[in-house]
Amino acid sequence: MERRKFIGAFSLAGIIGAMSPKNILAATDKSKTSIGYAINDREYWWKLLNKIASPVVSNLANGTLIKNMPVEKSPTFDSRSLSVTYLEAVGRTYAGIAPWLALPDDESAEGIARKKLRADAVNGLNKCFAPGSPDALNFAKDYQPIVDAAYLAQSFLRAPKALWEPLEAETKQRIISAFKSLRNRKPFKSNWLLFGSITEAFLLSVGEDYDAERLNEGPKKLNEWYKGDGWYGDGPNLAFDYYNSFVIHPMMVDTLAVMADKKLVEQKVYDLALKRMQRYAVGQERMISPEGTYPAIGRSITYRTGAFQALSQVALMEKLPESIKPAQVRCALTKVKQNMYGTPGTFDKNDWLQLGFCGHQSEIADYYTSTGSLYMATLSFLPLGLPASHDFWTAKPVAWTSKRAWAGEAFAKDYHVDY
Repeated sequence: MERRKFIGAFSLAGIIGAMSPKNILAATDKSKTSIGYAINDREYWWKLLNKIASPVVSNLANGTLIKNMPVEKSPTFDSRSLSVTYLEAVGRTYAGIAPWLALPDDESAEGIARKKLRADAVNGLNKCFAPGSPDALNFAKDYQPIVDAAYLAQSFLRAPKALWEPLEAETKQRIISAFKSLRNRKPFKSNWLLFGSITEAFLLSVGEDYDAERLNEGPKKLNEWYKGDGWYGDGPNLAFDYYNSFVIHPMMVDTLAVMADKKLVEQKVYDLALKRMQRYAVGQERMISPEGTYPAIGRSITYRTGAFQALSQVALMEKLPESIKPAQVRCALTKVKQNMYGTPGTFDKNDWLQLGFCGHQSEIADYYTSTGSLYMATLSFLPLGLPASHDFWTAKPVAWTSKRAWAGEAFAKDYHVDY
């Protein structure tokens, strides 16, 4: 971390003003690659995450999310209520920023920006769950809230001291009630089962009564659907898309972590799930091309870098396989982010994400996709939860696997696994 001290000539108020997302990246938005002029990779990552997350979090804190969030929907959007988009934006954004917000305060530029975002995040939840809030989130209609309650629950599991414990007692009870209200709807027989499971795991973690069937069904069925070599089926069949990363591995591991801690499953059950996620992460790192691109395969590609949540979480957990150095992941994902988020049209004039994969491409959005859906992109920023002094950030740049392979350099062999 760059521990630059803003002392003396600059007031705290002046610093906070300079920390607005527009000001933070103003000097680096000139071209697709100029954002790389940040002093180091970490500075680039946190400034970019702050730019993505701030429109959601700051508007929620001000009671203006529904008023100010532009809502663009897929041309094929289905009959669900469009009001689900706001809970999508909140749940997904919070799940991505949670590890970063969990870091202790410091007086660096990063620390000041992080402290403000954390305060807004907590204030926003207190406000939107208050009776009569203009930003009241939809938990009552449709099935979609099952999904995004799960991401909000996951954010509390990832940063309990930063995001859950500081909430007002009344807010906590309202959130718990909202989560329990979802029990009148059954998740679909797919990765959705894990949404129900992780929400119940969170309730279990805070001492609330939990639905044992809902908690257990996700891990049970996904294990039955496991196809091998780090890939779970999304239902009985394999889907060649990024849902093993968007949902399955991270929510399986986080759910089983709670269950193992509460002695509801043996430790070896959790350990196996983690080994499978590590194996999947190997494939994710190798999927990044020498140029820092990756295949636009499967549905939900509008979730952009959320496709690398599994790799990012393994890095955050300091559980990368020996064949992958932390700096490989940092360098590869930095290049992907520069390519993707530097493309004109990715953001609108107020820094809200727009439908698309690399730029503004509304026609590729799936029938369930709207503006709030896009904030899955934050899930690739999980390694910001590692301190700036960590080897992930301080090690010298290292070429990732495909970059080495296509340059004719030595690189690690790869073999399938049998677990």
